[in-house]
Amino acid sequence: MPSKIELLWPTRADAQLRAEVHRVLHDVAASGGAIGYLSPPTSAEVVAWLDEVLDAGRAGTAALAVALVDRRVGAIGLWRRRLDAVFAHSADIEKVMAHPQARGLGLGSLIVTALIDSARKAGIETLALGVRGNNHGAIELYEQLGFREWGRQPNVIEVGNDRYDDVRMSLDLGRGQNVVLRGSECGGPGSSPRR
Repeated sequence: MPSKIELLWPTRADAQLRAEVHRVLHDVAASGGAIGYLSPPTSAEVVAWLDEVLDAGRAGTAALAVALVDRRVGAIGLWRRRLDAVFAHSADIEKVMAHPQARGLGLGSLIVTALIDSARKAGIETLALGVRGNNHGAIELYEQLGFREWGRQPNVIEVGNDRYDDVRMSLDLGRGQNVVLRGSECGGPGSSPRR
């Protein structure tokens, strides 16, 4: 029987959601997932992270997407607006993951597609993300959804004695009609003359 999949955008978390999100982060980290933890996070660590993300969501500076599989959290991901004034039109995608038992259901694509749509509606012009260089499946998914690699720091992600590339990717979501793209042209505010 096919699984029932639902997508939620929580702004508050009850005890069940906290426990379910902890289960996903814990089990993904325990299976070696590249989600920013060297060892599985404690419940207290996840609750503090989740509360901070949901606070940012209520402030309009982030959005957390949660995919339920048969009413259990199967995957999560979020976008978070960059808070520096000159980067406020940009956001980072963070913590995209599917529980090991929910892999193969298309949840990664569901979550990232939903985050792209949500960020665009929030006025975000550019989405960026980082992915571990050995995570070829995630890189392929991001490329299929339009992300392009813009940079790579070789061997800077440390996992024990192993080192991996930090692959940086971005997606242009579009801009207003009055926005002028100047790229790297010389002159204008903040520039200095060539030596």
